[in-house]
Amino acid sequence: MFRTHTCGQLTQANINEKVTLSGWVATLRDKGFMLWIDLRDRYGITQIILDEDRSSTELFETALLLGREYVIQVTGTVIERTAKNPQLATGEIEILAEEIKILNESALPPFTIEDQTDGGEDLRMKYRYLDIRRNPVKDKLIFRSKVAQEVRKYLDAQDFVEVETPVLIKSTPEGARDFVVPSRMNPGQFYALPQSPQTFKQLLMVGGLDKYFQIVKCFRDEDLRADRQPEFTQIDCEMSFVEQEDIIEVFEGLTKHLLKTFKNLDFEQFPRMTYAEAMKRYGNDKPDIRFGMEFAEITDLAQGKGFSVFDDQELVVGIAAEQCNSYTRKDIDKLIDWVKRPQIGASGLIWVRCNEDGTYKSSVDKFFTEDDLAAWAKRMNAKPGDLLLIMSGKGDKVRGQLSALRMEIGERLGLRKPDEFAPLWVVDFPLLEWDDETQRYYAMHHPFTSPKVEDYDLIKTNPGEVRANAYDLVLNGNEIGGGSIRIFDRKLQAEMFELLGFSPEQAEAQFGFLMNAFKYGAPPHGGLAFGFDRLVSILDGSETIRDYIAFPKNNSGRDVMIDAPAKIDEAQLEELSIKIDLPSTDEPK
Repeated sequence: MFRTHTCGQLTQANINEKVTLSGWVATLRDKGFMLWIDLRDRYGITQIILDEDRSSTELFETALLLGREYVIQVTGTVIERTAKNPQLATGEIEILAEEIKILNESALPPFTIEDQTDGGEDLRMKYRYLDIRRNPVKDKLIFRSKVAQEVRKYLDAQDFVEVETPVLIKSTPEGARDFVVPSRMNPGQFYALPQSPQTFKQLLMVGGLDKYFQIVKCFRDEDLRADRQPEFTQIDCEMSFVEQEDIIEVFEGLTKHLLKTFKNLDFEQFPRMTYAEAMKRYGNDKPDIRFGMEFAEITDLAQGKGFSVFDDQELVVGIAAEQCNSYTRKDIDKLIDWVKRPQIGASGLIWVRCNEDGTYKSSVDKFFTEDDLAAWAKRMNAKPGDLLLIMSGKGDKVRGQLSALRMEIGERLGLRKPDEFAPLWVVDFPLLEWDDETQRYYAMHHPFTSPKVEDYDLIKTNPGEVRANAYDLVLNGNEIGGGSIRIFDRKLQAEMFELLGFSPEQAEAQFGFLMNAFKYGAPPHGGLAFGFDRLVSILDGSETIRDYIAFPKNNSGRDVMIDAPAKIDEAQLEELSIKIDLPSTDEPK
């Protein structure tokens, strides 16, 4: 056998035992008369010792051939370690080597494989298989696995059935762009990779499975952001004969189970907030409620004073940044530059100091009296020592800009603590959103979301006011799950397609299979999907999902390790009936 124990297993209870370990050489320290090897595997590190009194010359010679990351097998006796290392689980023992076998040599790694490495992110992604040997990466992947097992245990106990749905499906026009896959057997036709298993899980409900789940890969060909991956994982779930409260109860239970299991935290019922309330109080539909700084609208107080920056705008809104009156003018100028970045897009920022002596000083003293500023401070529940930060503009746009500023201030003040958890349900989303460019409505979630029963009458008369039977689960300012009660009535689904601009022919071509299934007794049903990558990272105190994916893509959607996406040869293209016109080599690409 290659090993009798792992490198994280041996303790003083094993002293005088003869053991065999296998792993990678982490470090090698040669003192001439004595030599130590730190041997590493997934489970930990064990120190191997050779000395001139107890080890043969041949053994020393073999050991001196070793380099970092050589794969070796060591047989020896467990002895008590003279200089103990409390940082290691095996820190009280070491192995007096009697035999060393080199199982495989290693080239010198391009970066040090230690917890604190000298490798940059791009380099480590190129050599991800080496990066995984480091504890910070390895431990995150193990944590991900443990969360997945707990999810399965919980849902299995709730009688959910795990079902795999197809990966090669049909492209649909709603939502993000699909990744498409050409079909060799059907020239000129394409599969799509699923953005979610939405229609299939609804068909499983028609099939009578009642409760379905799947930890499933999904794909979206979207413009990438810093922490978005083109392929990601969902905990995808659906239930029959349920209303919104049934769904919330089950998946609030799952979230509580995970928070208890991994963070030892107990929660009462999660708070709830309507979409309208979330937008009004925090400027977005996934507010971080670990800290305050709620929005205060001061349009009525700030307009009519001759200050055009306020007078000409739809909304004037601000926050009280707690105890930030100590910010220097230079600090405030940096904040103003921050909100003017293209990512935020604000035109500027008005500030008011709430001094400890009860006076106020602002960037707009020319237009507003101290009584005016005091009224703003009162509306914002500001205290002496706070700094008022105020923006103006078009309603939803300025709320989004101020929301980004609120989160940035919360980060700078240390209010977004990774070891604190604040779950929240956001409910009553709009069913539809209007797009000025295309002059039509789009589904805010997807075309299969049911409207609130009490809003049915508005569908034909005022569709923009119809609320969705939809709900999102937010944790620490991140949406970790979302879902809805689905439309199960064929007539209502047809009305929804019509409202979204589908002709009957288009609806039939895209979703005829689902509409046909609804003719055969579809039950009331609904579901929810968790973003598994995001959920795992937040539970582990991080917001960077890439660290929890074994082989992630970079910000350009490339796998730099295997160099994908890549060209395929002409023969393959010909088999797929695809012709690509590429520029000649002397033309710029």
